[in-house]
Amino acid sequence: MGSERRKRMGALGARLRGLRTEAGLTGAVLAQRAGVGQPTVSKVENGRMVPSSDVLGRLSRALGLDDSTAHEVRELLAAVEAAPDGVEISADEGPAGAVLDEAVRSARLIRSFQCVVLPAMLQSAEYARHVFDSAPNASPEAVGRAVAARVERQSLLYEPGRESVFVLTEGVLRTWPGSPALMLAQVDRLLAVESLSTVRLGVIPWRQAVPVMPRHGFTLCDRGAVVVETFRGERIVDDSAEVAAYEETFSRFEGAAVFGSEVRELLLQVMADFRDLDASATR
Repeated sequence: MGSERRKRMGALGARLRGLRTEAGLTGAVLAQRAGVGQPTVSKVENGRMVPSSDVLGRLSRALGLDDSTAHEVRELLAAVEAAPDGVEISADEGPAGAVLDEAVRSARLIRSFQCVVLPAMLQSAEYARHVFDSAPNASPEAVGRAVAARVERQSLLYEPGRESVFVLTEGVLRTWPGSPALMLAQVDRLLAVESLSTVRLGVIPWRQAVPVMPRHGFTLCDRGAVVVETFRGERIVDDSAEVAAYEETFSRFEGAAVFGSEVRELLLQVMADFRDLDASATR
């Protein structure tokens, strides 16, 4: 991340921290009032995360800012956004996926494309454990906390007023950690989630050519930011042109996916294949 962008993020975070202190609020209370995660407040105040305009608006309202001060913090955010570099979150700042979880918590519209690993919001506890275990220098204690937090955040899928759209390649369903039994439970969870009115789950079947060669997974949070997942960590991008490019790419993947009864039929076939594998393993 460029030094100028880091400096501007620090200025925004310091101003918000000062306003919170003046209001006599703790980070936890502010997070609760704003409807965001406490780690989000901490990362923004410490200059390690750029809030979306929606999150900044929630924080401003929770702080009770007058029009002049609210305009001031919006201008500070605009200054950050004017810097060209994305925000890079290193893997050593916490378990893999922690930043993504917080970004998702703050959004009302989530659109996620994945070509290797299941989206965080759809992972069973055991699947998530394998994901977090793969992070560099992961300790059992940190992994346990991360899994518990991820499972807790999945309750957001059931909240009215939120919309989540997930598009996977069939390869995601057939790239599995652990055991066939783990994946049987995982696919069963996908079937349950697919039935929710707040969720659309699509899969690009192996028989369908992809419209764009996928290079990595990404998650669009509302319409102002995208979390790009890399081997190094997670990169939050809020440049409007880049976000628009990811939105266009997501639309193309979504157009190639099957939904509804077709995706349920595909999931049941995948389960049948894992049952065969499980039976072979126990012979």
